[in-house]
Amino acid sequence: MYKVLTVAGSDSCCGAGVQADLKTINAFGVYGVCAITAVTAQNTVGVRSIFEVPAQFVGEQMDMVISDIGVDSVKTGMLANEAIVEAVSDRIRRHNLKKVVVDPIVRSHKGSPLLSQDGIRKLRLCLLPEAYLIMPNIPEAEIITGRKIRNFSDVKDAAKSIYELGAQNVLVKGGHAFQPASDGVCVLKSEIVDLLYDGNSFESFRVERIDTENVHGTGCVYSAAIAAELAKGCALKKAVTLAKSFVTKVITESLQLGSGYKLIV
Repeated sequence: MYKVLTVAGSDSCCGAGVQADLKTINAFGVYGVCAITAVTAQNTVGVRSIFEVPAQFVGEQMDMVISDIGVDSVKTGMLANEAIVEAVSDRIRRHNLKKVVVDPIVRSHKGSPLLSQDGIRKLRLCLLPEAYLIMPNIPEAEIITGRKIRNFSDVKDAAKSIYELGAQNVLVKGGHAFQPASDGVCVLKSEIVDLLYDGNSFESFRVERIDTENVHGTGCVYSAAIAAELAKGCALKKAVTLAKSFVTKVITESLQLGSGYKLIV
């Protein structure tokens, strides 16, 4: 039985965070364990409040499951603050964990901060060098690099910059890509292109955009699916392909629960 450890926040509506991770990991036939970094009061509309778990306790959760059950891969999600980022990075090094997927969750889709500014700096310094794969969306890539991303060339430059911070592989997700319309108002591109960079070459993963508001937590599902396939020993490009197919199916067949999420342009 392969095992994946998810280190992330709890989502009270179970569409994202640890709950979405564990459901996804289970769907891939892998056993999921977790270390919870924060408890949130949220729904499909937004985040009302956050209770951050003490960093020492996050580390203890990781120690307990790793020392007893063991893990074949790790994914990180919401880490909340500098101390938690440091504790997680320390445990990754201490336990010599190699297949680490970092989903650098900085803020919610409505703009609520989910990682402090000091946490972002610590992520660059401590966690990125431990990452086998980091997979930011375009706004997260802008925050990590400090550069605006306006076109596909900028996406490539951002991937290279993040790679230079120490990550072995960078997957920039294209779901937030915009294009200018004739009236000057930006609209979402009809095709989503995720770009993978391994330090030598780029690989594109393309799907048609699905017209739905039910995309809350899809980033968590995507990263958890990749971590599950990596735990099985799957090569990275194949893991991304399988995970992309899975999350596309999840969005296509999504349930209409709550008010849903509409990306504001």
